[in-house]
Amino acid sequence: MSLTKRPTTEQIKRLPKALLHDHLDGGLRPETIIELANEIGYQSLPTQDPVKLADWFEESCNSGSLVRYLENFEHTIAVMQTKEAIIRVARECALDLARDGVVYAEVRGAPELFTQKGLTLDEVIEATSEGYRLGVKDAGAEGFKIRVESLLCALRQNDQAQIVAEKVVKYRDLGVVGFDIAGPEDGFPPTNQLETFNYLRQEDAHFTIHAGEDYGLPSIWQAIQMCGAERLGHGVRIIEDIDFTGAKPKLGRLSAYVRDRRIPLELCPTSNLQTGAAKDIASHPIGALAKLRFRVTLNTDNRLMSRTSMSHEMEEVVKAFDWNFQDLQRVTINALKSSFIPFEERLAIIDEVVKPAYAAIASE
Repeated sequence: MSLTKRPTTEQIKRLPKALLHDHLDGGLRPETIIELANEIGYQSLPTQDPVKLADWFEESCNSGSLVRYLENFEHTIAVMQTKEAIIRVARECALDLARDGVVYAEVRGAPELFTQKGLTLDEVIEATSEGYRLGVKDAGAEGFKIRVESLLCALRQNDQAQIVAEKVVKYRDLGVVGFDIAGPEDGFPPTNQLETFNYLRQEDAHFTIHAGEDYGLPSIWQAIQMCGAERLGHGVRIIEDIDFTGAKPKLGRLSAYVRDRRIPLELCPTSNLQTGAAKDIASHPIGALAKLRFRVTLNTDNRLMSRTSMSHEMEEVVKAFDWNFQDLQRVTINALKSSFIPFEERLAIIDEVVKPAYAAIASE
């Protein structure tokens, strides 16, 4: 069967991809950062050279620390404080993803970060959705078809979670499909926002939770069992609840629950290497978790900070774990099945876009 072949780099580029975990403020083009900084007189950038700036972000994020990794967003946030800047960044995000073969994306952002110069949360949310709409149109003009939806993040160290959750409900039929909490895990457990998660469930609203990236199993357990997360943002440290010392891997109670309930893992391999969740791609848990048939999805997290793309992430797992077309199709379908759009719309993308394209490209 052709799907059991290993794809080439060129074929990977053309494969349709689905992305669930990508931060808008972590994916700016270096050239855009410089231009926006110059427009507003922001003088704190380390360089005015786009290539050197891309190098700087990647090197600065290779700290092995999530807290230090997050500090690098200071520059991107600084240049995203106007409606026009947000529209531009979102527009370029949609176009860049489409050019990389992404056909469905949920891109997340924390609206509160972009209100430093007077924008309201509503204005930030509406500007973001407008940018995605324009980017989708631009992509169509280039022959690419993509759907981009918003996830609204609250920062777990702040007190805006309930307000942001109410915006998710307000805008859920206007380009917003779900809620997330992001920021430092250690010291800020998801249960701090328990009332907000109860509110979202009562409103039949979708949400994912960053958990199991910087902090271990207790964060995952709380996110699922106390807060009711539908997906785990990262969730990579669920591997700590699996015993690999015997002839066969033995799942603990929590990891078995996550697998049995088909709770999606929004895994981001390159980013995890930078924050210390794994030491190299060959030892990244995605290989073992996929073999054990967890609902694994493959994601970029922050394309600028990690100097990555969905094609790059796919290339890395193909090289590290000898994945074939079938493996890549599985994580793509996993992502679409786990998306926050209506069920029939997920199936339409799977049946009308993903499966035919994989079959055609794999048969070449």
